[in-house]
Amino acid sequence: MKPSFALLLSASLGFTGVAQAVESVTIATVNNSDMIRMQRLSQVFEQQHPDIKLNWVVLEENVLRQRLTTDITTGGGQFDVLTIGTYETPLWGAKGWLEPMKELPASYDVNDIFPAVREGLSVKGTLYALPFYGESTVTYYRKDLFQQAGLTMPAQPTWSQLGAFAAKLNQPDKEQYGLCLRGKPGWGENVAVISIMANAFGARWFDMQWQPQLTSPDWQAAATFYVDTLRKYGPPGASSNGFNENLALFNSGKCALWVDASVAGSFTTDKSQSKVADQVGFAASPHEVTDKGSSWLYAWSLGIPATSKHKDAAKAFITWATSKDYIKLVADKDGIANVPPGTRESTYSPAYLAAAPFAKITLEMMQHADPAHPSAQPVPYVGIQYVTIPEFQAIGTSVGQLFAAALTGQMSVYQALNAAQTSTAREMKRAGYPK
Repeated sequence: MKPSFALLLSASLGFTGVAQAVESVTIATVNNSDMIRMQRLSQVFEQQHPDIKLNWVVLEENVLRQRLTTDITTGGGQFDVLTIGTYETPLWGAKGWLEPMKELPASYDVNDIFPAVREGLSVKGTLYALPFYGESTVTYYRKDLFQQAGLTMPAQPTWSQLGAFAAKLNQPDKEQYGLCLRGKPGWGENVAVISIMANAFGARWFDMQWQPQLTSPDWQAAATFYVDTLRKYGPPGASSNGFNENLALFNSGKCALWVDASVAGSFTTDKSQSKVADQVGFAASPHEVTDKGSSWLYAWSLGIPATSKHKDAAKAFITWATSKDYIKLVADKDGIANVPPGTRESTYSPAYLAAAPFAKITLEMMQHADPAHPSAQPVPYVGIQYVTIPEFQAIGTSVGQLFAAALTGQMSVYQALNAAQTSTAREMKRAGYPK
């Protein structure tokens, strides 16, 4: 007996109703290991929320920043969740491009988030993104190589000391390089490291009248140290290496020293991915003439663009991925040392501090970082490894390319800094500074 047309129509409508009930949330994120873990563990979220389907767009850092900036400024609406940081969030939140993160459930415990991280993601006391992990800067070094060479790493080294260590530990014939640093051009790549180095040498991006200071003696000293040391004691092709590339080099035993984000701590000490897991030492981010601005403060965070058509579903995911429950999930699945660091006070329990040898120095560096006072000299801006103005993204990208050109020998440090000064001054004048 054939089913009636009415029954078939009813069944068809029923299935259509089910299909329509599932909301699709598109998440743009960076290809860092913590985010790849989040993608893997997100099946737990989907099991808890069968009405939400997650679509992932995972991109290299420079590409992600470019795609998200283009999408948000044009109102493209391609994404429901954006992986952004303490640079974009306050700027985009103030323009109304992001949804405010209000009315979070009591269980989320927003007051557990470190105050400096909350502040960095807020506009006038309102959060516009929730932090996935927070970081500062740390000096990673090989304890075994230091011991073999009779060297001792100070708790708070200077860049000059690291340069001297790099010279003694550089053995390119063994594929062992003295110092690994970001060389890949980008305002969030090489410029981040060069900025904290410049701050440590006493430099600043702008004076109080917003005039660029890139040809100052302090910038000249920092840039010369950066280029000379990486050329002499860095790995081949350093101008192509960002955070992920240097992490891979360090974990494969090819870097004696590496200065970069504290979030790498769990990966350098993970025996499943690091050949040198048992030999990693940790020290403060280097200073030089000052320690002001010598370590950054950053939080990769999750925000919702105002153009999203699935804001409630996106908020449900963001709240889950940045919650205490997610941190517990990572601890249960992958071990407590692998939980996302640097966002919540409750993370830094005695058990975590005991399991994660990098936890104490991460906490110290994050507490030391002061984005409101990034230089020994007075400045009109907030931000340590960047300047929190809309124009900095273009400025940093341009300056990063010039530094990469100096690193590869296409121009001298002097030429690179003069070109950077000129292009930055032009960009600031075009933007109407001083305002």
